Amino acid sequence: MERKKTAMARAAQGWPGVLGLGWVAIVGVACGPATAPQASGDPQVVVTSTILADLTATVGGDEITVTGLLEPGDDPHLYEPVPQDTIALEQADLIFYNGYNLEPALIRLINGAGVQAEKVALGEQVAPLQFDYEGQTEPDPHVWGDVENVIVMVAAIAATLSTQFPEDAAVFNQNAADLIAELRALDAWITDQMATIPADQRTLVTTHDAFQYYANAYGLTVLGPLIGISTEEQPSAQTVQRLVETIRQAQVPAIFAETTLNPALITTVAQESGVTLANPPLYSDSLGAAGSGAETYVTMMVTNTDTVVRALGGTVTPY
Repeated sequence: MERKKTAMARAAQGWPGVLGLGWVAIVGVACGPATAPQASGDPQVVVTSTILADLTATVGGDEITVTGLLEPGDDPHLYEPVPQDTIALEQADLIFYNGYNLEPALIRLINGAGVQAEKVALGEQVAPLQFDYEGQTEPDPHVWGDVENVIVMVAAIAATLSTQFPEDAAVFNQNAADLIAELRALDAWITDQMATIPADQRTLVTTHDAFQYYANAYGLTVLGPLIGISTEEQPSAQTVQRLVETIRQAQVPAIFAETTLNPALITTVAQESGVTLANPPLYSDSLGAAGSGAETYVTMMVTNTDTVVRALGGTVTPY
């Protein structure tokens, strides 16, 4: 896998335990196909999802080498590890993953024999929302939809890196402070944009149930969705028809596809219910590829919010 080693400075405000102030430019992080980390003097940090790879590279800066196992556009629910992933994990000094069963095959691999590095489930630093699946209550893994949750995760990244590699703790804490400051600004901006949507149109219909945290944090109601938490699910004809009828009754102005999922079914739902399918699709479980405008967590959230607000009848002030 191509290893990414990127420093991102962020707009800063205070945060307990991390320091920093100032506005500076943002540099993106991307992931590529996994290969074993090459020998270097830097700590080798292996990360599962593209979102966590971006956050980790931002906090770690030039002091660590980050290997992301998933590429932009990969679906963590369905991803099947390749031999190079095993090699990367076995050679890691530290492993970050989301947890709450977001990436089930990778979690099994991470917990398997031969992986000796410290393992931290960053998503599990957040108290989860719950969902019902086959009669059982399980945690929703899509915690990054609420920017406040990501602030908690960034603090956990900085604390873990500082403990594991204390000689660079000052750098990690400064980078985390800069990032947290920008995340606070992002959180406020999203809240302001959502307030422009007419109150009776703040309804979100998506392909799979990845936006509970986003909706709860920013005043939307989730209607549907077409399938549940995991993209492994396949909706029945009855489920599709029920959603069509619900959308007609709710009179929502638009519904939303997602970049990691085939848009065919949600397109059919839009056609049968007579509503607009918003464009572009939303980024749910993965960042976008280079040039997409969603290459980092911050730009992904800005892009999604721009799409949602405009499609639901609001107005957007540029971020």
